[in-house]
Amino acid sequence: MSDTVRVDIWLWSVRKMKSRSLATTACRAGHVKVNGNTVKASHKIKVGDMVSYRFEGFDRSLEVLQILTKRVGASLAEQAYIDHSPPRPKFSIVLTSGVRLRGSGRPTKRERRQLDSLRGRNTNLNRYG
Repeated sequence: MSDTVRVDIWLWSVRKMKSRSLATTACRAGHVKVNGNTVKASHKIKVGDMVSYRFEGFDRSLEVLQILTKRVGASLAEQAYIDHSPPRPKFSIVLTSGVRLRGSGRPTKRERRQLDSLRGRNTNLNRYG
């Protein structure tokens, strides 16, 4: 087994990215960092490195424990890293009444204001004051 591997291959093999091309694209976009530095997809990582990446709008941080070059099962993949990411925030606001029925047309001005106030947007501000 090798002691280093490309960061895009590792993210794919530990099942953090659905495909290797998505991992490569994330690296090109600057969403992947190793030890705090933005890296290219070809950057080699080793055991002990901290890999940070942005996925679905949330930052994730992983410590490399094992080098993998092939995609493995989920139970084996979890053993290859330690997840230091903060937990995702729980959204307590449920917009059950804020969902309009399909085909009901555009909301009226009154309905739009009610939806905005439900979502926490203050639309009652006067334009001139």
